[in-house]
Amino acid sequence: MQPITLRQCEYLIALEETRHFRRAAERCGVSQPSLSAQIQGMEAALGAQLVERSRTGASLTPIGRETAARARRILDEVQGLIDLTASARNGLVGTIRLGASPTLGPYLLPHVVAKLHRLHPDLSLYVRESAPRDLAHELARGVHDVILAQLPVSGAELAVERLFREPLYLIVARDHALAEREETTPSDLEGLRVITLSPQYQFHDQIRDLCKDFGATLLRDYEGTSLDAVRQMVGMNMGVGFVPALYAKSEIAPGSEVVAKTLSGRGVTRSIGLVWRKSAGRADAYRKIAATARDVAAKKFKAVIPEG
Repeated sequence: MQPITLRQCEYLIALEETRHFRRAAERCGVSQPSLSAQIQGMEAALGAQLVERSRTGASLTPIGRETAARARRILDEVQGLIDLTASARNGLVGTIRLGASPTLGPYLLPHVVAKLHRLHPDLSLYVRESAPRDLAHELARGVHDVILAQLPVSGAELAVERLFREPLYLIVARDHALAEREETTPSDLEGLRVITLSPQYQFHDQIRDLCKDFGATLLRDYEGTSLDAVRQMVGMNMGVGFVPALYAKSEIAPGSEVVAKTLSGRGVTRSIGLVWRKSAGRADAYRKIAATARDVAAKKFKAVIPEG
Protein backbone atom coordinates (compact mmCIF):
# COMPACT_ATOMS: atom_id res chain seq x y z
CA MET A 1 0.00 0.00 0.00
CA GLN A 2 1.28 3.48 -0.87
CA PRO A 3 1.80 5.69 2.19
CA ILE A 4 -0.52 8.62 2.80
CA THR A 5 1.30 11.95 2.52
CA LEU A 6 0.86 15.19 4.42
CA ARG A 7 0.23 16.90 1.08
CA GLN A 8 -2.72 14.61 0.43
CA CYS A 9 -4.09 15.42 3.87
CA GLU A 10 -3.80 19.14 3.13
CA TYR A 11 -5.54 18.73 -0.25
CA LEU A 12 -8.41 16.72 1.24
CA ILE A 13 -9.04 19.36 3.92
CA ALA A 14 -9.00 22.13 1.30
CA LEU A 15 -11.49 20.16 -0.78
CA GLU A 16 -13.77 19.67 2.23
CA GLU A 17 -13.77 23.40 2.98
CA THR A 18 -14.17 24.68 -0.59
CA ARG A 19 -16.34 21.83 -1.98
CA HIS A 20 -14.77 22.46 -5.39
CA PHE A 21 -11.63 21.02 -7.04
CA ARG A 22 -10.60 24.25 -8.76
CA ARG A 23 -11.00 26.40 -5.65
CA ALA A 24 -9.19 23.80 -3.53
CA ALA A 25 -6.32 23.74 -6.03
CA GLU A 26 -6.10 27.56 -6.01
CA ARG A 27 -5.99 27.58 -2.22
CA CYS A 28 -3.16 25.04 -2.19
CA GLY A 29 -1.24 26.72 -5.02
CA VAL A 30 -1.29 23.74 -7.40
CA SER A 31 -3.05 22.87 -10.64
CA GLN A 32 -6.46 21.22 -10.54
CA PRO A 33 -5.20 18.01 -12.26
CA SER A 34 -2.40 17.71 -9.67
CA LEU A 35 -4.80 18.05 -6.76
CA SER A 36 -7.27 15.63 -8.35
CA ALA A 37 -4.50 13.08 -8.91
CA GLN A 38 -3.38 13.34 -5.27
CA ILE A 39 -6.92 12.81 -4.02
CA GLN A 40 -7.32 9.79 -6.29
CA GLY A 41 -4.01 8.45 -5.00
CA MET A 42 -5.22 8.86 -1.44
CA GLU A 43 -8.45 7.01 -2.27
CA ALA A 44 -6.47 4.20 -3.89
CA ALA A 45 -4.15 3.93 -0.92
CA LEU A 46 -7.07 3.73 1.52
CA GLY A 47 -9.27 1.59 -0.70
CA ALA A 48 -12.25 3.88 -0.12
CA GLN A 49 -14.11 6.63 -1.95
CA LEU A 50 -13.50 9.88 -0.12
CA VAL A 51 -15.12 12.36 -2.51
CA GLU A 52 -18.42 12.52 -4.37
CA ARG A 53 -17.80 14.30 -7.65
CA SER A 54 -20.43 16.20 -9.64
CA ARG A 55 -20.59 18.84 -12.36
CA THR A 56 -21.34 21.55 -9.81
CA GLY A 57 -18.64 20.68 -7.29
CA ALA A 58 -17.51 18.03 -4.83
CA SER A 59 -18.47 16.85 -1.38
CA LEU A 60 -16.92 14.33 0.96
CA THR A 61 -18.45 10.96 1.62
CA PRO A 62 -19.05 9.95 5.26
CA ILE A 63 -15.70 8.11 5.33
CA GLY A 64 -14.17 11.12 3.57
CA ARG A 65 -15.37 13.46 6.32
CA GLU A 66 -13.93 11.21 9.02
CA THR A 67 -10.66 10.96 7.09
CA ALA A 68 -10.51 14.75 6.78
CA ALA A 69 -11.10 15.16 10.53
CA ARG A 70 -8.23 12.79 11.29
CA ALA A 71 -6.05 14.42 8.64
CA ARG A 72 -6.60 17.77 10.33
CA ARG A 73 -5.45 16.32 13.65
CA ILE A 74 -2.35 14.86 11.96
CA LEU A 75 -1.45 18.23 10.43
CA ASP A 76 -2.00 19.89 13.82
CA GLU A 77 0.43 17.48 15.44
CA VAL A 78 3.05 18.00 12.73
CA GLN A 79 2.73 21.77 12.97
CA GLY A 80 2.97 21.44 16.72
CA LEU A 81 6.33 19.68 16.35
CA ILE A 82 7.60 22.46 14.08
CA ASP A 83 6.34 25.19 16.36
CA LEU A 84 7.71 23.45 19.45
CA THR A 85 11.26 23.43 18.13
CA ALA A 86 10.96 26.98 16.77
CA SER A 87 9.65 28.26 20.10
CA ALA A 88 12.44 26.48 21.97
CA ARG A 89 14.98 28.29 19.82
CA ASN A 90 13.40 31.71 19.41
CA GLY A 91 10.45 32.20 21.76
CA LEU A 92 7.01 33.11 20.42
CA VAL A 93 7.35 32.96 16.62
CA GLY A 94 5.44 31.93 13.50
CA THR A 95 1.89 32.54 12.40
CA ILE A 96 -1.18 32.15 14.61
CA ARG A 97 -4.76 32.61 13.41
CA LEU A 98 -6.92 34.11 16.14
CA GLY A 99 -10.71 34.22 15.94
CA ALA A 100 -12.68 36.73 18.00
CA SER A 101 -16.22 37.88 18.64
CA PRO A 102 -17.24 41.32 17.32
CA THR A 103 -18.42 42.22 20.84
CA LEU A 104 -14.88 41.79 22.19
CA GLY A 105 -12.13 41.72 19.57
CA PRO A 106 -12.27 45.35 18.32
CA TYR A 107 -11.94 46.76 21.84
CA LEU A 108 -9.23 44.51 23.30
CA LEU A 109 -7.16 43.05 20.47
CA PRO A 110 -5.60 46.25 19.06
CA HIS A 111 -3.89 46.77 22.43
CA VAL A 112 -2.93 43.08 22.74
CA VAL A 113 -1.58 42.84 19.19
CA ALA A 114 0.52 45.98 19.67
CA LYS A 115 2.13 44.60 22.83
CA LEU A 116 2.72 41.17 21.31
CA HIS A 117 4.44 42.80 18.34
CA ARG A 118 6.75 44.72 20.67
CA LEU A 119 7.59 41.65 22.74
CA HIS A 120 7.65 39.06 19.94
CA PRO A 121 8.45 40.73 16.60
CA ASP A 122 8.72 37.34 14.85
CA LEU A 123 5.10 36.48 15.66
CA SER A 124 2.43 37.08 13.01
CA LEU A 125 -1.07 37.20 14.50
CA TYR A 126 -3.90 37.09 11.98
CA VAL A 127 -7.21 38.17 13.53
CA ARG A 128 -10.57 37.20 12.05
CA GLU A 129 -13.96 38.12 13.50
CA SER A 130 -16.78 35.59 13.46
CA ALA A 131 -20.24 35.31 14.96
CA PRO A 132 -19.76 33.97 18.50
CA ARG A 133 -21.76 30.81 17.90
CA ASP A 134 -19.56 30.02 14.89
CA LEU A 135 -16.22 30.47 16.66
CA ALA A 136 -16.02 27.07 18.38
CA HIS A 137 -17.17 25.25 15.24
CA GLU A 138 -14.59 27.08 13.13
CA LEU A 139 -11.92 26.33 15.73
CA ALA A 140 -12.72 22.62 15.49
CA ARG A 141 -12.52 22.81 11.67
CA GLY A 142 -9.12 24.47 11.79
CA VAL A 143 -10.22 27.89 10.51
CA HIS A 144 -8.74 29.40 13.70
CA ASP A 145 -5.80 28.18 15.78
CA VAL A 146 -7.14 29.86 18.92
CA ILE A 147 -10.21 31.94 19.74
CA LEU A 148 -10.94 34.80 22.12
CA ALA A 149 -14.48 34.20 23.31
CA GLN A 150 -17.10 34.56 25.97
CA LEU A 151 -17.16 31.47 28.19
CA PRO A 152 -18.28 28.80 28.55
CA VAL A 153 -16.97 27.15 25.39
CA SER A 154 -17.18 23.41 25.95
CA GLY A 155 -15.64 20.38 24.29
CA ALA A 156 -13.46 17.53 25.51
CA GLU A 157 -10.95 18.28 22.75
CA LEU A 158 -10.60 21.94 23.75
CA ALA A 159 -8.29 23.67 26.24
CA VAL A 160 -9.51 26.84 27.98
CA GLU A 161 -7.43 29.57 29.63
CA ARG A 162 -9.57 32.01 31.60
CA LEU A 163 -8.55 35.66 31.19
CA PHE A 164 -10.91 37.96 33.09
CA ARG A 165 -14.45 38.74 34.10
CA GLU A 166 -15.87 41.78 32.35
CA PRO A 167 -18.63 43.83 34.01
CA LEU A 168 -21.80 44.59 32.07
CA TYR A 169 -23.21 48.10 32.28
CA LEU A 170 -26.83 49.12 31.96
CA ILE A 171 -27.27 51.81 29.30
CA VAL A 172 -30.25 54.17 29.15
CA ALA A 173 -31.10 57.17 27.00
CA ARG A 174 -29.90 60.51 28.34
CA ASP A 175 -33.54 61.59 28.83
CA HIS A 176 -34.59 58.30 30.49
CA ALA A 177 -35.94 58.43 34.04
CA LEU A 178 -32.98 56.36 35.32
CA ALA A 179 -30.31 58.53 33.70
CA GLU A 180 -30.00 61.04 36.54
CA ARG A 181 -30.56 58.61 39.38
CA GLU A 182 -27.44 58.23 41.52
CA GLU A 183 -28.06 54.54 42.21
CA THR A 184 -29.73 51.97 39.98
CA THR A 185 -30.72 48.57 41.38
CA PRO A 186 -32.03 45.40 39.71
CA SER A 187 -35.52 46.19 41.06
CA ASP A 188 -35.53 49.36 38.91
CA LEU A 189 -35.51 47.15 35.80
CA GLU A 190 -38.80 45.43 36.58
CA GLY A 191 -41.20 46.00 33.69
CA LEU A 192 -38.62 47.79 31.50
CA ARG A 193 -38.06 46.81 27.88
CA VAL A 194 -34.55 45.58 27.14
CA ILE A 195 -32.87 45.67 23.72
CA THR A 196 -30.01 43.27 23.04
CA LEU A 197 -28.13 41.45 20.30
CA SER A 198 -29.70 38.76 18.13
CA PRO A 199 -29.67 35.08 19.24
CA GLN A 200 -26.58 34.35 17.12
CA TYR A 201 -24.61 36.01 19.93
CA GLN A 202 -23.93 34.18 23.20
CA PHE A 203 -24.41 37.58 24.84
CA HIS A 204 -28.11 37.34 23.92
CA ASP A 205 -28.61 34.31 26.19
CA GLN A 206 -27.02 36.05 29.14
CA ILE A 207 -29.21 39.13 28.78
CA ARG A 208 -32.30 36.95 28.31
CA ASP A 209 -31.56 35.24 31.63
CA LEU A 210 -30.97 38.61 33.33
CA CYS A 211 -34.36 39.81 32.12
CA LYS A 212 -36.00 36.77 33.68
CA ASP A 213 -34.20 37.42 36.97
CA PHE A 214 -35.03 41.15 37.03
CA GLY A 215 -38.61 40.97 35.72
CA ALA A 216 -37.73 42.93 32.56
CA THR A 217 -39.06 42.27 29.06
CA LEU A 218 -36.62 41.24 26.34
CA LEU A 219 -37.71 42.87 23.09
CA ARG A 220 -37.82 40.54 20.10
CA ASP A 221 -38.71 43.16 17.48
CA TYR A 222 -35.59 45.29 18.05
CA GLU A 223 -32.67 42.87 18.23
CA GLY A 224 -29.41 44.55 17.33
CA THR A 225 -26.87 43.20 14.86
CA SER A 226 -24.05 44.98 16.73
CA LEU A 227 -23.43 46.74 20.03
CA ASP A 228 -23.48 50.04 18.12
CA ALA A 229 -27.01 49.24 16.89
CA VAL A 230 -28.13 48.44 20.45
CA ARG A 231 -26.65 51.72 21.70
CA GLN A 232 -28.36 53.72 18.95
CA MET A 233 -31.78 52.18 19.64
CA VAL A 234 -31.36 52.77 23.37
CA GLY A 235 -30.36 56.36 22.59
CA MET A 236 -33.73 56.80 20.84
CA ASN A 237 -35.43 55.62 24.06
CA MET A 238 -36.79 52.48 22.43
CA GLY A 239 -35.71 50.55 25.53
CA VAL A 240 -32.72 50.05 27.81
CA GLY A 241 -29.78 47.75 27.18
CA PHE A 242 -26.63 46.14 28.50
CA VAL A 243 -23.12 46.51 27.07
CA PRO A 244 -19.75 45.05 28.13
CA ALA A 245 -17.30 47.27 29.98
CA LEU A 246 -14.68 47.21 27.20
CA TYR A 247 -17.25 48.50 24.72
CA ALA A 248 -18.48 51.18 27.11
CA LYS A 249 -14.93 52.36 27.81
CA SER A 250 -14.09 52.48 24.09
CA GLU A 251 -17.29 53.79 22.52
CA ILE A 252 -19.44 55.70 25.03
CA ALA A 253 -17.97 59.16 25.42
CA PRO A 254 -19.10 61.91 27.82
CA GLY A 255 -22.11 63.64 26.31
CA SER A 256 -23.09 60.52 24.35
CA GLU A 257 -26.73 59.78 23.57
CA VAL A 258 -26.70 57.11 26.30
CA VAL A 259 -25.59 56.91 29.92
CA ALA A 260 -23.78 53.80 31.22
CA LYS A 261 -24.65 52.77 34.77
CA THR A 262 -23.50 50.09 37.19
CA LEU A 263 -26.21 48.05 38.90
CA SER A 264 -25.88 48.39 42.67
CA GLY A 265 -26.11 45.25 44.76
CA ARG A 266 -25.71 42.85 41.86
CA GLY A 267 -22.43 42.33 40.03
CA VAL A 268 -23.25 41.43 36.45
CA THR A 269 -20.26 40.12 34.49
CA ARG A 270 -19.31 37.83 31.63
CA SER A 271 -16.24 35.56 31.57
CA ILE A 272 -13.69 35.87 28.77
CA GLY A 273 -11.12 33.25 27.82
CA LEU A 274 -8.74 31.94 25.20
CA VAL A 275 -9.62 28.53 23.71
CA TRP A 276 -7.62 26.17 21.49
CA ARG A 277 -7.55 22.56 20.34
CA LYS A 278 -5.54 20.31 22.64
CA SER A 279 -4.14 18.53 19.60
CA ALA A 280 -2.65 21.73 18.14
CA GLY A 281 0.53 21.40 20.20
CA ARG A 282 1.11 25.10 20.88
CA ALA A 283 -0.18 25.33 24.43
CA ASP A 284 2.87 27.27 25.65
CA ALA A 285 2.48 29.88 22.91
CA TYR A 286 -1.23 30.29 23.59
CA ARG A 287 -0.64 30.66 27.32
CA LYS A 288 1.87 33.44 26.60
CA ILE A 289 -0.74 35.19 24.48
CA ALA A 290 -3.29 34.67 27.26
CA ALA A 291 -0.94 36.19 29.84
CA THR A 292 -0.38 39.21 27.60
CA ALA A 293 -4.11 39.65 26.99
CA ARG A 294 -4.85 39.38 30.72
CA ASP A 295 -2.17 41.93 31.58
CA VAL A 296 -3.28 44.38 28.87
CA ALA A 297 -6.93 44.13 29.89
CA ALA A 298 -6.15 44.74 33.57
CA LYS A 299 -4.01 47.80 32.81
CA LYS A 300 -6.12 49.32 30.04
CA PHE A 301 -9.57 48.58 31.48
CA LYS A 302 -9.61 49.04 35.25
CA ALA A 303 -13.10 47.55 35.59
CA VAL A 304 -12.13 44.01 34.52
CA ILE A 305 -11.38 41.31 37.10
CA PRO A 306 -8.37 39.15 36.06
CA GLU A 307 -8.74 35.37 36.28
CA GLY A 308 -6.47 32.43 35.65
